Amino acid sequence: MHAVLSTRRPFQALLAALALFCAGAVTSALEDENETRRNASTRWGKNYFPNVPLITHEGETVHFFDDLIKDKVVVINFIYTSCPDSCPLETGRLLEVQGILGDRIGRDVFMYSISIDPEVDTPEVLAQYAQDYQVGPGWTFLTGEEEDITLLRKRLGLYIDEIQDEESNDHNLSLIIGNQATGIWMKKSPFENAYVLANQVGSWLHNWKQRRKDGGDYKNAPKLRNVSKGENLFRTRCSVCHSIGKGDGIFRVGPNLQGVMDRRDREWLERWLAAPDEVLASGDPIATELFESYNRVAMPNLRLNELEITRLLEYVETEGRRVEKHELAAVVTAERAPGDGASCCEKQDSLVIGAEDDLPEPDLSEVESADRSTRTPEKRVRRRGFSTASLVSIGMGLALGIATAIFRLRA
Repeated sequence: MHAVLSTRRPFQALLAALALFCAGAVTSALEDENETRRNASTRWGKNYFPNVPLITHEGETVHFFDDLIKDKVVVINFIYTSCPDSCPLETGRLLEVQGILGDRIGRDVFMYSISIDPEVDTPEVLAQYAQDYQVGPGWTFLTGEEEDITLLRKRLGLYIDEIQDEESNDHNLSLIIGNQATGIWMKKSPFENAYVLANQVGSWLHNWKQRRKDGGDYKNAPKLRNVSKGENLFRTRCSVCHSIGKGDGIFRVGPNLQGVMDRRDREWLERWLAAPDEVLASGDPIATELFESYNRVAMPNLRLNELEITRLLEYVETEGRRVEKHELAAVVTAERAPGDGASCCEKQDSLVIGAEDDLPEPDLSEVESADRSTRTPEKRVRRRGFSTASLVSIGMGLALGIATAIFRLRA
């Protein structure tokens, strides 16, 4: 018995030593993790970000770190107001994000657009630019000394040496989002879906502390469908400034494109999409009227080739017909049961990818009958050009659901 006990004691001592070692390792790991979290804001703090002075579009002097980003969730991009192509797209996309997040901009999310051409972009010029785009509170436009702005671009990872030549037409199309307090930063593209970008800024960077309102679940998301080349171009290039039909209720600086194929000559539209800056500079009366009617915000040059223009116009025409058809169907439905009708362009299930499988096809005979009795012949329903593949637009709800699932799994 004594021999058995004597052999067990070293074994028990070994187990105890291993337990103490494991406990110490776990404690050390936890301490290291906590230390990493504590140092995150220090690592990306005032010792990294220059606290250079900048001037807002309202004429106020601020300091980059202390006044703009310290302990804040921010969206930052660099622009110049005379940019003929990419900057308007960036501004338009962020305008969508501001519309989605609403009054949270300026409260727990802050947006900053910093000029890379301070010689031209004075506070007065930036103020007019913000007014032209009808920018709301919480989004600040800034200028300052050129060397200070260059330093900020380098520290934020938004400076590319290869495209800084004065003769270069290239422009860095990226922006950055981040939470200075946690040290989490991510470089983004302005071609990002606005709802996904808003979700990343409004939820992910806040560590998902914002309570979800829709109660949706990615498991219930409909299937993806194929997206045409024209639709993809419209979503990534045109939707920042234009809608087709009623849209999603977010302000956009450009005209509604529903019916544009009937209002404009196709040859003019092709020239306009190929080089809108040249058409406007030529004094074209239509281009001039559009420029004056929409706050003097110029149509950017999207650098589209001939095939891209053809595909884009095909989508605009097909989607316009689809929207028109469903709007007329909604009118018939509303006449049957007043108060129950809803436009297909409202942000409901009819805009979710794959929702066409669940929507009954409208009875076009009744739609056309109602159209003939209430509208002039010029406005009757056109039966040509309908495409099953274009019966719905890309649903932003799906993008939000998938993005939410991905970031939760990564968290």
